Amino acid sequence: MDDRRGFRITTMTMHLPTAFRAIAAVLLPSLCLTLETDAQFELPGAEPATSASLLAEVKSIAPGSTFTVALSLAHPEKWHSYYRNTGGIELPPDIKWTLPEGFQAGPIQWPVPEVKDGFFGKSFIYSGNPVFLVDLSAPASIKVGETVTLTADATWQICEEACINENESFTLTLPVTATTEKHPTAAAVFAAARAKLPATADGWSFSASPDGENILLRVKPPGALENDPVDFVPDQPFVKSVSSGGSITRAGDAWEIRLPRATKDAIENDIPQGDAFSGILLGAKAVAVPLTKIGAAPSAPRESLPISRYLPILGGMLLGGLILNLMPCVFPVIGLKIMGFVQQAGSDRRKIVMHGIIFALGVLASFAVISGILFALRSAGGESRGWGYQLQEPWVVLSLMLLMFVLALNMFGVFEIGASATSVGGSLQSKQGLAGSFFSGVLATVVATPCSAPFLGAAIGAAIALPAFQFFTAFGAMAMGLALPYLVLSAFPKLIDFLPRPGPWMESFKQAMSFLLFATAGYLLWVYAGLIDLDNLLGPVFGLSCIAVACWIHGRWNLPYRSGKARGAALVFTALFAAAGLYLAKPPKPSTLEWLPWSMEKQEELLDEGTPVYIDFTAKWCATCQVNKKRAYTEEVIALMNRKGVVALKADKTKPNPEIEEALRGYGRTAIPVNVLLAPGKEPVILPELLSPDDMKKALEGLE
Repeated sequence: MDDRRGFRITTMTMHLPTAFRAIAAVLLPSLCLTLETDAQFELPGAEPATSASLLAEVKSIAPGSTFTVALSLAHPEKWHSYYRNTGGIELPPDIKWTLPEGFQAGPIQWPVPEVKDGFFGKSFIYSGNPVFLVDLSAPASIKVGETVTLTADATWQICEEACINENESFTLTLPVTATTEKHPTAAAVFAAARAKLPATADGWSFSASPDGENILLRVKPPGALENDPVDFVPDQPFVKSVSSGGSITRAGDAWEIRLPRATKDAIENDIPQGDAFSGILLGAKAVAVPLTKIGAAPSAPRESLPISRYLPILGGMLLGGLILNLMPCVFPVIGLKIMGFVQQAGSDRRKIVMHGIIFALGVLASFAVISGILFALRSAGGESRGWGYQLQEPWVVLSLMLLMFVLALNMFGVFEIGASATSVGGSLQSKQGLAGSFFSGVLATVVATPCSAPFLGAAIGAAIALPAFQFFTAFGAMAMGLALPYLVLSAFPKLIDFLPRPGPWMESFKQAMSFLLFATAGYLLWVYAGLIDLDNLLGPVFGLSCIAVACWIHGRWNLPYRSGKARGAALVFTALFAAAGLYLAKPPKPSTLEWLPWSMEKQEELLDEGTPVYIDFTAKWCATCQVNKKRAYTEEVIALMNRKGVVALKADKTKPNPEIEEALRGYGRTAIPVNVLLAPGKEPVILPELLSPDDMKKALEGLE
């Protein structure tokens, strides 16, 4: 049955002044939408109309088989229909199927379109007689001898200087036979239709990345580059074609295709921006580009700093290395080590200097290893995604925060890392020869590392963005700062008499430096709160407290002069508190429960719609509220809330809120936590203050 209806909207925009074109651009879509709502309305002169038909490739179908049908459109001369992405505000063909149970229809298979200059930019069109293929699958449950009826309601739009919306309903009746029988007269039609489809990109590789305001599509064919593409037809409206201001260039064994983004449509509405796109690459052979994710932009090569900006970094690194010598675990060693050089070399000044140089080489070698590890980590994480990406990862931020916190406790004196560090100088004196001096330089670097965090952190921050040569040179400057006193004093041993005596001032200096680390840990806690949400911060705060207790127990009782029983007990309690701290501080599992802000208007609106409402009267400073969130809202409870259609509202009382206070008084409460389940036509259900999953399930199961 042919129930085709069409209406025609004639536009004279090509002949109007610019101001009138702008008005037409605004009014035309509104007129189209108005006319589409009235199925009985037909403008005079709706002809010419498209001649449409629905063809099956088969005469009969077998149970479980897949077969193809074709929507064939024969357009009047000079008229055209549109590709799935029209390039403007026009409408592409669409088919709505009514199928027997178990039948499934695949998507429309789009032929390669033409690229045409339209009034609002490039349009992707079909003129003449386009054919749109659709694969259908039959269930295995149909019986041989049955007859199945397939109904398709097709709509499309054809345009010239006017546009006509057309539609037609089709019915196909096919018998079910043991084997599928092809329709001999349809073979040529379907072969021609398949020839107009883009080729699949077997063996091709595609990648995409942002390129300023454009998108860079990199296409690598399976063989050598031949017959450069001429254009790209996008499937998504936020991507424009190459012919809309893009470019195609060769880059080694691939093509680089720059595609402009489309941000506004013809009537100045925002076009949603996606993170992946597909389309058809036009050329000697059209190729279908599969859905390709737009990845991160490739990082630009690191540029060397000009000398005027690099010298202050070198100076800061050198100063940082010098300051390391003031740490209590390093400073007492200096004089002892130089005197060891003198004793080994006797009165030969050249040998004393050689020991100092070899010692410095040991320090440099150690820093080379440290900086090499840092550079490898930077290359693995920072080069590909940009340095700083690590601070978007909760586990990385947590690890850094705990490291800074534990080192701060160490420097403040809560416990010691390597309590015998100050005696290293005595043991180093027993080392003989140049090899012993080299090893002493390595060991001095290792001993300095626990005390170096305030300066090493600043050094990494300054040097991490530098290219390789400047990166390693900067760390070499820090190594020279640590080794410089040894070099100077080995050349002039009498200067040892002018060194300040080790004393309590050194411990005070170390403790003062610990506050830099506490500040860093606090900053990282703030970053961590942003990643896990402020509502989940109580766990990390308690976790840091447990870790501080673990460090205190270790520093108080796990000491050499304590008995074996005391040290064993200290070790057990240290491990228990440390494990508890890590468990409490770890990133929480993301909750699937979606909370909406509470207001009386929102509550009444939902209840009027017949929607049950769960209200959590809470506050950040309410410890019991935070405990309830951790233990009551299990996955089972959330699934039950979703099945019951319950909407969760959060009434946050962290700051004074008169509306919340009034609502609480209405339930006869003044203190929180208060958790209330409301259902239309029922009395409020007030749950216990200390909430459990069983309490939640019992209340929810009471809903109809």
